[in-house]
Amino acid sequence: MPSKSSARLAALTVAAVCSTVSAVVLTSPARADSVHIHDIQGTTRISPLAGQKVTDVAGIVTGVRTYGSSKGFWIQDPTPDDNPATSEGVLVFTSSAPKVAVGDSVTVSGTVSEYVPGGATTGNQSLTEITKPTVTVLSSGNTVPAPTVVDAKSVPSRYTAAGDTAASGSINGLTLEPAKYALDYYESLEGMNVQVADARVVTATDPYSELWVTVKPREHTTRRGGTVYGSYESQNTGRLQIQSLGPTADFPAANVGDKLKGTTAGPLDFNQFGGYTLVANQLGTLEKGGLARETTRKQSRGELAVATYNVENLDPSDASFAAHAAAIVNNLQSPDIVSLEEIQDNNGATDDGTVAADQTVQKLIDAIVAAGGPAYEWRSIDPVNDKDGGEPGGNIRQVFLFNPQRVSFTDRAGGDSTTAVGVTKVRGKAQLTVSPGRIDPSNAAWNSSRKPLAGEFVFRGRTVFVIANHFASKGGDQGLAAQYQPPTRSSETQRHLQATAVNAFVKDVLDTQKNADVIALGDMNDFEFSDTAKILEGDGELWSAIKSLPESERYTYDYQGNSQVLDQILVSPSIRRGCDIDYDSVHINSEFSDQISDHDPQVLRFRP
Repeated sequence: MPSKSSARLAALTVAAVCSTVSAVVLTSPARADSVHIHDIQGTTRISPLAGQKVTDVAGIVTGVRTYGSSKGFWIQDPTPDDNPATSEGVLVFTSSAPKVAVGDSVTVSGTVSEYVPGGATTGNQSLTEITKPTVTVLSSGNTVPAPTVVDAKSVPSRYTAAGDTAASGSINGLTLEPAKYALDYYESLEGMNVQVADARVVTATDPYSELWVTVKPREHTTRRGGTVYGSYESQNTGRLQIQSLGPTADFPAANVGDKLKGTTAGPLDFNQFGGYTLVANQLGTLEKGGLARETTRKQSRGELAVATYNVENLDPSDASFAAHAAAIVNNLQSPDIVSLEEIQDNNGATDDGTVAADQTVQKLIDAIVAAGGPAYEWRSIDPVNDKDGGEPGGNIRQVFLFNPQRVSFTDRAGGDSTTAVGVTKVRGKAQLTVSPGRIDPSNAAWNSSRKPLAGEFVFRGRTVFVIANHFASKGGDQGLAAQYQPPTRSSETQRHLQATAVNAFVKDVLDTQKNADVIALGDMNDFEFSDTAKILEGDGELWSAIKSLPESERYTYDYQGNSQVLDQILVSPSIRRGCDIDYDSVHINSEFSDQISDHDPQVLRFRP
């Protein structure tokens, strides 16, 4: 899944054509035989007039966008037809700042276009527009068509129909059934003035001044106010993205569980980063929910605490070291072993061949000591330059931190970026050939991706094998609101190969020593119910311990209104059978607008 700090266009929809606008005030009415907006929108996702020129399309301006690369305005017909499948609103793409105002009665002549935000390769639905417009303003100050209320009653519980197999799974040509499917309902309102009321925030405000709300407050709710994503077959239909047509500075800094009290209203857009989006002329008042960052309990003397934490491209130039240290010391209660993901090299994204990350790690360790935590030691293996994916030049890798007062690391020389770690039997016990070592680094499964880091630890005389992972991202997958249903998850192919390799290694350990304590943890970039997780678990070699939590508490990441699992800690049978494991997804980042990482850390406590 793409990082929230990934580079991105300022406008969330980008039109591919240029246009010119002329605005002339006239008093004569539009021709009686003009095409209406609902004629343009039609009863499917593709306009029956796509590619054709239209003349004197009449409507009232409901919203004006003057920023970014998708400048334009929305118009709506105040005299709708009686077909609920045909939208009465449409975007007029101008490319330059529009010379109209909300409440203007206008006629528009131009070309009907179906624009796919992000391009056809994304699999996104298209947005119906009028491009290269000539605009005539007839009058100003008119009453804007009343917004359509979008709420729990109006949005169907079924998400979408299956795509047409004759059209490669596309839903574009299917007749809309807005009373039956949520995606059809939203499509039937594309470009129209809509509103939500007293909507709960389910994804916090991000750096691009957008957030997500739900209009279904009881839909798969978490105890902290989010909406949990529990399966591919059970989509959360009440999710809706909110942006604003007003100044960025006025956009609320909201956390999950907050509310936009009162009315939030504006045109319904469709963009590359989330699909259907209410672009607000009117924003509700932010009512804070008082969400607090969680703190886990301290491990007892006989418990080993193992954590995973994606620190999101941490490099020495970042200002977040003190905050990360405070989180590890206070919120995570100084785990005995911490697997860190996304530790960058000593000069971050500068692509000059640097691969060492000792300065990055030492800066974090020093900050942890300053925050009152232990003087952690660390182990890692530098990657081959620019071979492990992530931000170009950053050379992200996994790093083990461990508290030498509580646990020891068994060092065996020979591990490097290209040498594969193996398993041998010594006096009846499993032992790594190198420690730390990387699992099968020449395997094509790890092309442009992080190689797993394996290490051998000892706690109170008991050996624990720990494998730190950071699987391939979800980049390239089709979105939940794609035109292809179900969407294609192309990135799974590589993660399945990666899961197969890790499971095979764990199986080697367990074949060597049946009762070995093995932990595979990290940012798996996939859900606990996914095939990736099932392959990792295999025939019982591992078990994802987040499944010990109630379903409403299973999430480590919040994306597009869905609280979901990406980070996991999987354990071998000897650990699971102990019946004394204690798992905690410590929510300190994903639900907050002022996050220091987009992932929540995970902590497992058990008695080896």
